[in-house]
Amino acid sequence: MTRRPVDLTQLIIDRIRDVPDYPKPGVTFKDITPLLADHAAFAAVIDAIVAHYGRGTIDKVAGVEARGFILAAPVAYHFGAGFVPVRKKGKLPSSTYAESYDLEYGSETIEVHQDAFTPGERVLIVDDVLATGGTARATAELVRRTGAQVAGLSVLMELGFLNGREKLADLDLHAMVTV
Repeated sequence: MTRRPVDLTQLIIDRIRDVPDYPKPGVTFKDITPLLADHAAFAAVIDAIVAHYGRGTIDKVAGVEARGFILAAPVAYHFGAGFVPVRKKGKLPSSTYAESYDLEYGSETIEVHQDAFTPGERVLIVDDVLATGGTARATAELVRRTGAQVAGLSVLMELGFLNGREKLADLDLHAMVTV
């Protein structure tokens, strides 16, 4: 039996549902739960991230709350790296660094434990969607504040019309799909 090559871009696009006016009117939410529910699609996404950066190149994977956790944890496992959650303000139990940023529909503050990374560690940031770039920029700043190096940023989907990439010119940005 011969296996047909998978068009990863189409696989991703076909399994992301648009939810209009969520979380507020005028915003179209990109729901990745159908992709996560499809074992083959989910595995293909994780494998693609690992293949892009290569095993042995990453010390820690930072997953951005909340959907970034779902993608980052299996990526860390496949790299043989540690997983670090980057959470909304007030969700982490120990001493943290905090960074505030603007979203396309408001503002937010994220935090990471001060001891999450050690100086010189190579950190891959993983999230589901790149929109305006605020979350990614803030996460990169948190990683750098610890003395660690940002090895790259990998996202499932980039919303190109919001120009988030412009805020991230200094990062190795890997977007699997751009819409």
